[in-house]
Amino acid sequence: MKPVFQSRLKELLSLIDESYSARAWHGTNLRGSIRGITAREASRRPAPGRHNIWEIVVHCAYWKYIVRRRILGEKKGSFPLEGSNWFRRPLDPSESAWKRDIALLFRCHREMLQAIQTLGDLSLRRKPGGSRVSNAAIIRGIASHDVYHAGQIQLIKRLIR
Repeated sequence: MKPVFQSRLKELLSLIDESYSARAWHGTNLRGSIRGITAREASRRPAPGRHNIWEIVVHCAYWKYIVRRRILGEKKGSFPLEGSNWFRRPLDPSESAWKRDIALLFRCHREMLQAIQTLGDLSLRRKPGGSRVSNAAIIRGIASHDVYHAGQIQLIKRLIR
């Protein structure tokens, strides 16, 4: 591996960490934004017809699945929930159901990270099937996606509390 590549992949992995779970200058990351949220809070809508925290969490899990699938070149259809993009939640408003969907987010994040770590120099530049942008752009995009939704969750928490 070239030293330039090593630092590029390392930088992308650092960006993913900051947006999801590591301490970052911008404030709360995605994992931090849901820390301490109850199922009741997660299911409250800030306004009629708006997504709740629970739906945002599952939406984020879904897009981490998509990133992993695109990077690895996998076929569609292996996400554990039926549907795509936005999933109506909660179907079961229990704490255990909420914890299962948080675990889904954590699992999808971990699997996505494992896929990213397999990339080589040429793979970062490659445009995977189903995408108009490179793997590197997809990785930067999922980090931005996490930060965006972390901020959204922070605002919803203020509205519902």
